[in-house]
Amino acid sequence: MKLYNTKSKRVEEFVPEVPGKVKIYTCGPTVYHYAHIGNLRSYICEDVLIKTLKYAGFDVKRVMNITDVGHLSSDADTGEDKMLKGAKREHKTVLEIADFYTKAFFGDFAKLNIGMPDVVEPATHCIPEFIHMIETLLEKGYAYQAGENVYFDTSKLDNYYVLGGGVSEEDLMVGVRDDVDEDTNKRNKSDFVLWFTKSKFDDQELKWDSPWGYGYPGWHIECSCIAIKHLGETLDIHCGGVDNIFPHHTNEIAQSEAYLGHQWCKYWFHVHHLVDRNGKMSKSKGEFITVDLLKEKGYDPIVYRFFCLQSHYRKPLEFSYEVMDNMTVSFDKLIKRIAQLKDDGAVDNAVFEEYRKRFTEAVTNDVNTSMGITVVYDVLKADTNDSTKKALIGSFDEVLSLDLLKRAEELSAKNSDGSNGDPGVDEETVRFVTEKIEERKAAKKAKDFEKADAIRAELLEKGIAIEDTREGVKWHKI
Repeated sequence: MKLYNTKSKRVEEFVPEVPGKVKIYTCGPTVYHYAHIGNLRSYICEDVLIKTLKYAGFDVKRVMNITDVGHLSSDADTGEDKMLKGAKREHKTVLEIADFYTKAFFGDFAKLNIGMPDVVEPATHCIPEFIHMIETLLEKGYAYQAGENVYFDTSKLDNYYVLGGGVSEEDLMVGVRDDVDEDTNKRNKSDFVLWFTKSKFDDQELKWDSPWGYGYPGWHIECSCIAIKHLGETLDIHCGGVDNIFPHHTNEIAQSEAYLGHQWCKYWFHVHHLVDRNGKMSKSKGEFITVDLLKEKGYDPIVYRFFCLQSHYRKPLEFSYEVMDNMTVSFDKLIKRIAQLKDDGAVDNAVFEEYRKRFTEAVTNDVNTSMGITVVYDVLKADTNDSTKKALIGSFDEVLSLDLLKRAEELSAKNSDGSNGDPGVDEETVRFVTEKIEERKAAKKAKDFEKADAIRAELLEKGIAIEDTREGVKWHKI
């Protein structure tokens, strides 16, 4: 497995700390609004990374945070609190906002076939861990109190800008960057807040008692604490979008390694922006595209995933509805081609292993999903039987998660209906019948003919007749 490491600025052979096991942390959302499709590109790419690792034989444990407190509208500890902003906008409490948008976020995961993390931890569940880390940083001399806040002292580090990210100390001068305001409590311009008290945002809804006063944590502390809580003192891979490189991930490294006294994470995986013709997609512009908006406009969320996999995660990807139209045509053609494959004998193991190796080499080479999809098309053109092709496509889809065989089966079932795709046969009916046909197939294979007959009878009651043919099971409405 080869990965580009933001820390070293090169593609490296991935070697986990414990052979065969991978500990991975992915920055989660700040749940004050819906995720836009630019946010979700990062999660799609991270999902493919994790599924590629599993496909290559690694045992993966993934942890994700949910930011429900402490994230200000500027990542540099300035501006309005994002959660408070969402609560004011919708006249709800911060926790009500957090609960609603957390559920919406994972609803988008389901629509895009993104796997759930093994652990999901909201920041508000870890206040004792935050306080303990801050106390330790103060004891070690890496933090200080000023103006009733607690700050991390970046001057104590030999190389604060270890990840780069195109930022230097000069960039932090007030007036040079729009997102940096002067905080007179700071000893150094690059210092960042570990704990806020009443000295800032007196109307903050969520506050806790601490040794430094009644207040709330800064944003950056949560990822370090949650990762250490669930994955121990070292990580193999830390993921996020390129906008997380500075200051968020830079600050995570600073506080984590000061707290632990050793290297915390070896590999850093960052996904580039989704852009439109006006530049980076962002909530701050007021209007942004969500998964549900795509659906309202008639686009399948899985086609958006297909679109993302056509490009490399380290390249900007330009979105437009015209591109989505083209992707829809390409995806539909792919599904139609797969739907033509028959069950025509035993899988050719030699061919299977040859193409599985080609696919594995593609996706384990810095998660080259576009090359992986090319191998799918190569399989469809290969000189082998259809059963082998279907087995390979099913195998590849463990990583791609495009529902290739499932969509092909649904299309075949729909086309076998007497209406020949008439809109009177809705998608829900097609899915139901397809599932029942698969259940019946499994029952017959297990020689449970009583169950198979019961499924046929159930379908008949619902006005669906099925017929076993050499080409497979056909069905039609009666």
